[in-house]
Amino acid sequence: MRVVVSIGGSVLVPDLNPERVGAYADVIESLDAAGHTLGTVVGGGRTARDYIGAARDLGANEIELDQLGIAVTRLNARLLVAALDDRAAPTPPEDYDTGREALRRGDIPVMGGLVAGQTTDAVATGLAEHVDADLLVFATSVPGVFDADPGEDPDATQFERMTAGELVALIAESDMNAGSNVPVDLLAAKILQRSGIPAVVLDGTDPAAVGRAIRTGEHDGTDIVPADGDAAPAEWRD
Repeated sequence: MRVVVSIGGSVLVPDLNPERVGAYADVIESLDAAGHTLGTVVGGGRTARDYIGAARDLGANEIELDQLGIAVTRLNARLLVAALDDRAAPTPPEDYDTGREALRRGDIPVMGGLVAGQTTDAVATGLAEHVDADLLVFATSVPGVFDADPGEDPDATQFERMTAGELVALIAESDMNAGSNVPVDLLAAKILQRSGIPAVVLDGTDPAAVGRAIRTGEHDGTDIVPADGDAAPAEWRD
């Protein structure tokens, strides 16, 4: 199965702990050894937010802040490259074609951000579409997609399953209301809707849970399915 995993920076490096990065590398290597083809995209997390906050206070404009965040995502990606050793492409690809070429030659691309104004969620979804992935996994710091902000609403309910179109509608409404109950951004959701690739949004703080979701389809998160409802990759149906 061809899989792209979007690993939030707050999940991979909540602090600069090599053990967490190593645990993710172990899971990726085990999936690779089992025959899965993998691409990964890494976010910026707290380090990016700290740098962006400091630069904003110093007067940087929004494009400069985006570029700073991209630089941090690529630093985080290099940590995972180091942990994967010779299984990873040696440097984070800086465009989709380079990421696809890495997959074709048998390496694992570990990407960060690409362009200003685009999150690593969108990069991961774009890569998944470009390489015709069977599955996209968003490993986030939240358990899934909710109908309201669970931090604000104790009655918020997690979706077990929804279509990509329903996700787009939910995010658009949340954006209008400045909500924070959706862990995937609008551009990523729209690319996901266009591509028809099934996806999973789950809590990635346990790397083993990410591996289990990819191998078996079993998880406690939210399945994002195409409009035709055919969510399960063939490997899960065998």
